[in-house]
Amino acid sequence: MQVAMACRSCKRQLLLVARQANTAVATELYSGAAAAALGHQLRVATKPAAREQRRAFRCTQARSGILDVIRKSIQQSSEPYRVVAATKEIYDACSRAAPYKIDPIAVKAGTIPKTSEGEDIGEGKGMWHDDFKLPPTFSTWSQVTMLHMYLVFARLRNLDRDAAQSWQAQLVDHFFFDAEERMDLNHGISSRAMRSRYLKDLFSQWRGIVAAYDEGVAKGDAVLASAVWRNVFKAREDVNVRDLAATVSWMRLCLKMLDQMPDEALFTRAASALRWPAKNEFAVVDKPTRQLGDQLASPTTAPPAGKASSAA
Repeated sequence: MQVAMACRSCKRQLLLVARQANTAVATELYSGAAAAALGHQLRVATKPAAREQRRAFRCTQARSGILDVIRKSIQQSSEPYRVVAATKEIYDACSRAAPYKIDPIAVKAGTIPKTSEGEDIGEGKGMWHDDFKLPPTFSTWSQVTMLHMYLVFARLRNLDRDAAQSWQAQLVDHFFFDAEERMDLNHGISSRAMRSRYLKDLFSQWRGIVAAYDEGVAKGDAVLASAVWRNVFKAREDVNVRDLAATVSWMRLCLKMLDQMPDEALFTRAASALRWPAKNEFAVVDKPTRQLGDQLASPTTAPPAGKASSAA
């Protein structure tokens, strides 16, 4: 009788765990293997000893089934939290690329300087401001951040469809939460409706950026450089082509490093692929120019003496 009660207790626990897991795996486990283990599909033995043996066997199998469901339930329930933590670390690495600060006193007083397009100009130091001569504005921060995000976004497509969508959605959510907070705290946009309008425009930019960079990656460096010029450098006519070439070379390198990274390593090492400074690619871009300069600077080789005398 005690064994029979234990079997019913196992069955009840299995039902609760399966109900909490709310997954097809748990349902299938209960309806298939666990149901068979609990004895619903077994014939009842006529001898008392055989009956007790079957009950003990069913109880053991039920406990094993419960442990399997618990392990799968914990794994599936903890996966979203791992993705959130991993994408937050990746996003932080993306958003730190082009930092800028806005003086809150100047914002309230209305004395903050602005660009010709009416953007607030803050204070910013770093590679993208110093080496690539990008102004410390919200637009620069968002474009450089989205540039970094795209590189990871492209790598995530190699995951399973559901996993890729989960990773990409979390990464994009981190960006737009941060963007709205910057609009409010840094630029004094307290109107929720106005922030929503700006966020819609920013989302349209993001979708266009993904399409433009995808086209550039597929069609070649010239098309990719054109996409970078239109978005990051705002199609400025005075842009340094050397900056575009270095940015494209850096994008290719980051995509290569991310592609060589195993899927499981995305949880811990994805942000490391973005740490290589884009300015280091100036050495790669300048290499052909240096080689040409060396060739032009080298002295002309004198002709053999016999040929010189015959020419005379």
